[in-house]
Amino acid sequence: MRGPGRWAVLFALVVLAVVMIFPFVIVAVNAVKSPAEYSSQGPLSLPDGLYLQGIVDFWNRVEFGTKLWNSLVISASVSVLAVVLSVLNAYALGIGRVRGRLWILVLFLVANTLPQESLAYPLYYLAKAAGLYDTRLSVIIVMTAIQAAFGTYLLSAVLGRFPKEILEAAAIDGAGRLRALVRIVVPISRPTLSVLLIFFFIWTWNEFFLPLILLISNDTQTVPVALGVLQGERYMDATMSSASALLGVVPAIAFFLIFQRTLTRGVTVGAIK
Repeated sequence: MRGPGRWAVLFALVVLAVVMIFPFVIVAVNAVKSPAEYSSQGPLSLPDGLYLQGIVDFWNRVEFGTKLWNSLVISASVSVLAVVLSVLNAYALGIGRVRGRLWILVLFLVANTLPQESLAYPLYYLAKAAGLYDTRLSVIIVMTAIQAAFGTYLLSAVLGRFPKEILEAAAIDGAGRLRALVRIVVPISRPTLSVLLIFFFIWTWNEFFLPLILLISNDTQTVPVALGVLQGERYMDATMSSASALLGVVPAIAFFLIFQRTLTRGVTVGAIK
């Protein structure tokens, strides 16, 4: 691309980057301001120094270390379990060609599009009846099922185009279905599975509504729930609110940056080489 079109694209990318980064910069700047400095100079001014007391006060007030650990355990468990379940389901639907494959995929798609508000009461009573209410396991089970519905729908389309010649050659060599899945399908599909793992982690980390319904005690709440509950309390000043938002988003950004190369490779390479 040459001429004015190239510069238009570059300008659009710069504007998009500014629009996406500017709110985070404002939050980070206000998180290190004192309340007096924020009141006198406003939210757009640069701080005269680093005021970290707001971050320390917020961390201690909500026991942020506990919330961080809960979110990490839930997000990591859901991402791994959802990928494993998606692979098993998609292997049966995409390669196994079970009967009613189309209707099963439609069912997964419909389940993935259901609003979470419609699931609140059934999940609440099921968690109560199973004795899992206010436990991390309840959120892990529910979120794994939700994420696996999307993963199954996506991977079924990918594995449906898997070269049959490779599987036939493996069968001639004596490989069973499980061995073919573990030794052939999963390694070849690793880029797509890595992308799903990253997205499942971030989506679960940012989940607010279902953990709010299923986790009520201070010891089991996740980071988004703690932030949402505390934001409504009147004794939160503006700088502490910025500190809470900064602490809430930094782990997800760090996870994304760490696995950015894996995500890029998975998107560009594709599932089948």
